[in-house]
Amino acid sequence: MASLGLEAALAVLRAASEDTRLRILALLAAGELSVSDLTDILGQSQPRISRHLKLLVEAGIVSRHREGAWAFFRLADGSAPRALVAPILAALAPGDRRLADDRERLAAVRTQRAAAAQAFFARLAPQWDRTRSLQVSEEAVETAILEAVGPDQVRTLLDVGTGTGRILQLLAGQADRAVGLDSSPAMLSVARANLGRAGLTRVELRQGDVYAPPLPRESFDLVVVHQVLHYLDDPARALAEAARLVAPGGRLLVVDFAPHGLEFLRETQAHRRLGFAPGQFVEWLAEAGLTVGLTRDLPPPDEAAGKLTVSLWLATDRRDAAAPAGSLREVA
Repeated sequence: MASLGLEAALAVLRAASEDTRLRILALLAAGELSVSDLTDILGQSQPRISRHLKLLVEAGIVSRHREGAWAFFRLADGSAPRALVAPILAALAPGDRRLADDRERLAAVRTQRAAAAQAFFARLAPQWDRTRSLQVSEEAVETAILEAVGPDQVRTLLDVGTGTGRILQLLAGQADRAVGLDSSPAMLSVARANLGRAGLTRVELRQGDVYAPPLPRESFDLVVVHQVLHYLDDPARALAEAARLVAPGGRLLVVDFAPHGLEFLRETQAHRRLGFAPGQFVEWLAEAGLTVGLTRDLPPPDEAAGKLTVSLWLATDRRDAAAPAGSLREVA
């Protein structure tokens, strides 16, 4: 980590050494928040909160990212300014009355988030329930994902099209850094509420297009694309963009449907593609510089017509001959 000169260190400490800004930092230590969240918690005007946040961002202690019309803030990952103030935040007395009040209001904000997310999800649940009834159980799919990824720690994890955040809940515990990407602010709200309930407050969520992900290339050791590609007009392009985010020697896990003939899913579920043949993904991934080392099909318990088979493809970046953490292995 880069060190700070005396003047830079003093600038960081000056930015943090103000009542409201220190309270903001204490709140952000529990996870990312929006200006609106902080306004509700601290009982101050939006312009005033925005000015405080601007100073903290300029000092390098806090990072900012946009999500539609909103902006979210979190403690800056891996920065020297954050490292400088970390002992100060750790030394704050948990019993301090104002900090305790802030935490209570933070809990209330998260409860409101969860209620709004649940209402949104309830509108979609009947459609999703119908699709789930056609395939193997989610528990079986998640078990297969965990077996494919392996038990080893992952330095950086990206979930493309994170939706409800379920894959992040499943894998974030194995990652030093976990990021979820989705184009829908509404779905990101659902994911944020679900992750908060699961206690995963340090997971990062980003709004962005799968065709142009707003993330650095070659920066993730494990990229997961779970049940996303069948919704897209150009899945090959989205897969190529996901592959570009894989670090040398890293891995890309794709989970989607095998070919099927359920045309009604185009009408009721907005599916654009009726599954994918194994050779199609092998070809697309090879064009992106990845080698498929594992494939697995999970047929439904009842394999009669009108059911869906879930398939997994795990590929490795060919630029590094050394096996990454959790190296590939065939799953029976």
